[in-house]
Amino acid sequence: MKYNELQAGPNRDRKRVGRGIAAGGGKTAGRGTKGQGSRTGKKHTAVFAGGQRSLVAAVPKARGFKSLRTPAQVVYLDTLNEFEGTTVDNAALFEQGYVGTPFHTVKVITRGELTKALTVKVAGASKSSQEAIAKAGGAFEKTPVPLKQSTKVAEAGDK
Repeated sequence: MKYNELQAGPNRDRKRVGRGIAAGGGKTAGRGTKGQGSRTGKKHTAVFAGGQRSLVAAVPKARGFKSLRTPAQVVYLDTLNEFEGTTVDNAALFEQGYVGTPFHTVKVITRGELTKALTVKVAGASKSSQEAIAKAGGAFEKTPVPLKQSTKVAEAGDK
């Protein structure tokens, strides 16, 4: 083994300051002579502007709030007439291109009329759409949103 092939990193203890002149970092301990930075106690924050009104205080606050909840994917009743099959769930809606992902909340909303008898198994539906599904001879079943599996678990299930 050669000296330039060694994998050793620096192995130094942190410098202990304020332990006397002979120890190295004594007296002012690297803080300088006088001023706010040399004092003990509460330090000024990044937004502190030396007593002047800080930029954070000067900029007006944004009112309201932003919801972090992802909105439900909407499927309309009249589009379910073109649906192939008898059972409507997240996976089937995704395969036929009605929703972007099968792992989000799907809600059926009334628009137009439903003429097919379908069993709808999604997270939500409006009252009027539930009545329309029942009137057409179908049934609505409220089901939880399917969870996304890791690729390892999905591959193990396929085998």
